[in-house]
Amino acid sequence: MSTYAIGDVQGCFVELQSLLKKINFDPIQDTLWFTGDLVNRGPESLEVLRFIKGLGNRAVTVLGNHDLHLLAVAHGVDPLKKKDTFDEILAAPDKDSLLTWLRMQPLLHYDASFNYALVHAGFAPQWDLETARACAKEVEMALQHVDYIQYFKHMYSNEPTLWSPDLQGFKRLCYITNALTRMRFCTPVGELDFTYKQKHDAAPHGYVPWFECLHRKNKDVRIIFGHWAAIDGETGQAQTIALDTGCIWGRALTAFRLEDGKRFCVNCERFAAQG
Repeated sequence: MSTYAIGDVQGCFVELQSLLKKINFDPIQDTLWFTGDLVNRGPESLEVLRFIKGLGNRAVTVLGNHDLHLLAVAHGVDPLKKKDTFDEILAAPDKDSLLTWLRMQPLLHYDASFNYALVHAGFAPQWDLETARACAKEVEMALQHVDYIQYFKHMYSNEPTLWSPDLQGFKRLCYITNALTRMRFCTPVGELDFTYKQKHDAAPHGYVPWFECLHRKNKDVRIIFGHWAAIDGETGQAQTIALDTGCIWGRALTAFRLEDGKRFCVNCERFAAQG
């Protein structure tokens, strides 16, 4: 009985199946955690959604920015972008059930027995675990509200860039969403930047990777995240576990076994031309 966290799949169903074979995944006993971005860019987003949904309580997934984008596109809030690979999902006979299932997934998952938190991008440095969980729940409630379309209409914004507990309404939800699903670099007080996607040493002046903030209030929590393919799974810290190793860019899809910290990877060479 093992629990494996898996980095951003992004529609790479073939590689996901290869990885599950490598770890000898047992759907009766084992559990899979997914860092979000189940879909988009890869060619098999529909198969990925169907498979993970079909695992029931043997799978835990948090929402990533690409998953939220799919939901916004599917509900007519945003148009398809040139590189989006949602067509099969949007034409599928089980589209509605898949999208409803996706919309009901959390933005943050925490397991006290492991003291591991699962999130797509990261934690704002001002948030302790309790605050992060409460903030994630606010967005989840908006997604599950009868008028969830209003959330999608306000989701595409880079503002506000700085957290304050006094933020209200959609501005508050937007910061929370961006921190949990889009953040890479920020200032020591949590001001977000969405321009830079490179490695640690490419930080703009005054910014650091979110997990390197010296006074981060969540240092006592082991955080598993994806989203940042450029760092190739390396944070230099035992407490922050990066799992997006760039499958869609031709590098690898990675699993991390929570019980002992062992990593497993499969090559994603069929996408090498995109790297």
